[in-house]
Amino acid sequence: MSVPGMRRAAIGLTALAAAALSTVAVHPSQAEAGPKPVDVKLLAINDFHGNLEPPTGSSGTIAGQPAGGVEYLATQLAELRKAAKKKHTITVAAGDLIGASPLLSAAFHDEPTIEALSMAGLDFASVGNHEFDEGANELLRIQKGGCHPVDGCADGTPYRGAGFQYLSANAFKTSTGQPLLPPYAVEKVDGVEIGFIGMTLEGTPQIVSQQGVAGLTFADEAETANRYARILRAKGVQTIVVLLHEGGVQTTGTDINGCAGFTGPVVDIANRMDPSIDAIVSGHTHQAYNCEINGKLVTSASSFGRLVTDIDLKIDRRTGDVLTATANNVVVNRNVAKDPKQTALIGRYRAALGPVATKVVGQTTGILDRNQETLFGTARGESALGNVIADAQLAATDNEQNAVAAFMNPGGVRADLDAGPVTYEEAFTVQPFANNLVTLDLTGAQLYCVLEQQFVVGRTLYPSSTVRYTVDVNGTTGTTTAPCAGTRVVRGSLTLGGVAVTDGGTYRVTVNNFLSGGGDGFTALTAGTNQVTGMIDLDAFVAYLTASSPVSAPALDRITTTG
Repeated sequence: MSVPGMRRAAIGLTALAAAALSTVAVHPSQAEAGPKPVDVKLLAINDFHGNLEPPTGSSGTIAGQPAGGVEYLATQLAELRKAAKKKHTITVAAGDLIGASPLLSAAFHDEPTIEALSMAGLDFASVGNHEFDEGANELLRIQKGGCHPVDGCADGTPYRGAGFQYLSANAFKTSTGQPLLPPYAVEKVDGVEIGFIGMTLEGTPQIVSQQGVAGLTFADEAETANRYARILRAKGVQTIVVLLHEGGVQTTGTDINGCAGFTGPVVDIANRMDPSIDAIVSGHTHQAYNCEINGKLVTSASSFGRLVTDIDLKIDRRTGDVLTATANNVVVNRNVAKDPKQTALIGRYRAALGPVATKVVGQTTGILDRNQETLFGTARGESALGNVIADAQLAATDNEQNAVAAFMNPGGVRADLDAGPVTYEEAFTVQPFANNLVTLDLTGAQLYCVLEQQFVVGRTLYPSSTVRYTVDVNGTTGTTTAPCAGTRVVRGSLTLGGVAVTDGGTYRVTVNNFLSGGGDGFTALTAGTNQVTGMIDLDAFVAYLTASSPVSAPALDRITTTG
């Protein structure tokens, strides 16, 4: 897609590492004189995760400022629309608006979040992996409305569905091959048409429970985008924006509008997308960035409603082609007025939630955070809160199920705990998925394989206090098909309760049902036998906080390194 004589700017990874290029533009001499272009503003968010109230701890700050909360987000969106004056404004999102949410939203199956974002003026959103947490039928209910089939209308009022349209181009019903939701939408603005294609990451089945994605098939992101871009062009649509729940990360910078050392799956996806695609509003990694890749604007607004990406498109009125595309990540600070409708919504659901939320279930002597210690030069080792949760899961199963170790996945730890009293609501925010604990038998050889698989999938499991092992920084990493072939974990170093693990021994190990089903790529755990399903992980966490208070941050010495 191009204006006659227009040449899109190209950018390589070297340039991406050097600077953030947040403008895709054509030089004035390249554009023919003609009618005044159409100005369109896109306001974008991603990974909101039901954070209606201002998030706390590290989740509630960005760029050194307190940020987030839907009362402030709605005001910020309204002010950006007002500032646009004659520009037409469309508000979009790149998935994970719901799921892994705080109690205020999750207790009502995230209906409060959908209601709040609808009131805030959201128009289109791609689905993310967390939209599938409760399965395809529940996602369709979230879109269309109706009371929950089990819990009914828990707040006593009808649920009317989303006031915006979810788009899902690459999630198909396996039985029919048809998209679960509309794959794209077209918005006509002052005579020009803008197409929006919505997608989640192809790897959704690896990071969502099997029940959540049952009956669904997920396709390659770039191939799907290119397919629907061709369909849109055939309909005369020349401005195309992809709302993609997949992303990347800056490795050498923290500027919310930077693109320093940018890497991640979205780079390859963008490079494989058709030139007719103008911009990618991305998410999933909870990072802030503002890049140009392969002539396309690629943005992300971090997470939890702390940023809004303000995108300006200048579109040729005659051809429908994008002349320029610029973006700026704006902090949703808390020094603006609260939106009164959002305040009323929060108050209504807070009242319906009742006193269970504020019940104190334990105490901490200091902050318990998710910050992972450095392992192999990246933050993917132990964390204080992750270790405490693993200890809680072991405590819940050591007597009844004879467990000798427990392991927790980092992605299941969703918030920090501040020092002092811990309420049920705060504990819920840390562990919102309601996974069951599963205790199973693994041989020593299988357990070593699970630990080797950590380095294949790039995620380190948090170990309980009974676990000790050493990682060789000069060891080799296995492969997806042969994870056990790795030599990262020093043989003979793994001990449980101070006793060395032998290949032929059998050990009772506790994980959550997401991991036991092979979630996060830990397929080695599916070989476990004599599985027994136990209590909900949140219940185990709350029981541990109550029984062990005051809880202090444990030493991060369960995994050591050599070499």
